[in-house]
Amino acid sequence: MKYSLAFILLVSTLYLPVYSQNTEDSTVYYETYPDQLVIRTYLSRKYTGLGLNVDEVHYWYRPNSTLNMGVGATYDGLTLNLAYGFGFLNPNKSRGETKYFDLQAHAYPKDWVVDFFGQFYNGYYLERGSPSEISNELRIFPEMKLRKLGASVQYLFNGDKFSYRAAFLQNEWQKISAGSFMAGVEMYGGQVRNAGGILHAQAKVRNFDQIKYFEIGPNLGYAYSWIIKKHFFVTLSASTSLALGKTNLNFEDGTDQSNWSVRPNYFIRGFTGYNSDKWSVNVNYVYNQVNLVPVEDYLINLGTGNYRLNIIYRISPREGLSKKLNWVSRLKNKLRGN
Repeated sequence: MKYSLAFILLVSTLYLPVYSQNTEDSTVYYETYPDQLVIRTYLSRKYTGLGLNVDEVHYWYRPNSTLNMGVGATYDGLTLNLAYGFGFLNPNKSRGETKYFDLQAHAYPKDWVVDFFGQFYNGYYLERGSPSEISNELRIFPEMKLRKLGASVQYLFNGDKFSYRAAFLQNEWQKISAGSFMAGVEMYGGQVRNAGGILHAQAKVRNFDQIKYFEIGPNLGYAYSWIIKKHFFVTLSASTSLALGKTNLNFEDGTDQSNWSVRPNYFIRGFTGYNSDKWSVNVNYVYNQVNLVPVEDYLINLGTGNYRLNIIYRISPREGLSKKLNWVSRLKNKLRGN
């Protein structure tokens, strides 16, 4: 879809990590390739779903987002990816049409973990949470709109030994198992609305047509990479937060209800694959769940995910290509004030 293509062109330029000089310690644990061109092809899918628990029924709404095929490159810390949701990868039209612009930026400068979310989705379907006899037409919500804006910034306490970039961008190679605690702050806000009601027409509870929310709070987490026979790796990461927030529901009978409280959110990441001097093959999954403050008996959460399969090859640019890529180093130095 054109929305996917525009997103990747914009967000890919946001990753500009700052490389420190390799110390003896960091060189032992992971190797950096700032002068090599990392070329990748990949498959990926992104989504933001809406979860709702009420009257002992769990509802889960998902967009019909596309499976995208793409290519990309990383050089001297700058990453550019291009992807498109081709029709032959997305034959299922029974879940309605979703138009979306998904801004997910996951950047890993040395000693930092930075995540940005800007989700703009139009069109959802009810995957589960209603009786089986309800028709497929009642499960499709073509006018439902979801908006989510947010960011999480965390400090990585052991960045000299543990590399997120080795698992996510593959412009580094983690050679020895290592882990790190991380801590920071996160903030989220947005809304969900549907003029015909967010619950389906046969729901037996009071329906509402809009959710507004805002949350902010500190977070804490830990990440670890297991290295098996130097080349195979499994990297897992989890963090949680205690966020102060407010949720407001607009009911169809014209009344509004809101509530303030502290809620836990969580963020998990998983990466596994094979890494070497030239090749890397891996799969990864990033999932962020924001639990909204309950209003009356309505428990609501937003789940944002991104799963991906990468095939990577690293090359040393020849003199001609290397000169053409010098603008990347100049741009990075300019942004750093050098």
